[in-house]
Amino acid sequence: MIGTVREVTPNVDVNALLSGAQFIDAFRVEIGAATVNARDACTRMVLHEPRWIDTLLRLRNILVTPFGLKTSGEGAPAPHGVIGLFPVLSETPERLVAGFDDSHLDFRIVVDVTRDAAGRQVTSTTLVRTHNLLGRTYLKLIMPFHKLVVRGMMGRIVAPPR
Repeated sequence: MIGTVREVTPNVDVNALLSGAQFIDAFRVEIGAATVNARDACTRMVLHEPRWIDTLLRLRNILVTPFGLKTSGEGAPAPHGVIGLFPVLSETPERLVAGFDDSHLDFRIVVDVTRDAAGRQVTSTTLVRTHNLLGRTYLKLIMPFHKLVVRGMMGRIVAPPR
């Protein structure tokens, strides 16, 4: 069904994207005949997120600043620019990989655009590799919100706000 975001089994090469990842999940949305490439989809997800997600991210940034965690894509220049706070690490029209490495954890967001007989689909896969207790604690704390956030962001791919 077009516009319905559903959780799917991740279908990525974990070793090539983030070897040793301890967390991985994926969500897919059917977009029908809409012509969208991976950058378009990621931009719609990140730059047109629902207001409540923006509020959660602002709160997160306030809470993690005392711990020295990154609050944006700060650090080394991204080879393919930045979308929102996510440095783009690699990109083709069908796949965009974004993310960064931090002292507590490394993460990647992979946005894939595919086509089958029913139309186009966008899949967003999240991979996380923790480095220490702070990273493992952070991962456990954000998990209750992660699925809600991804579903909310992916809903914007089909019908971003005007």
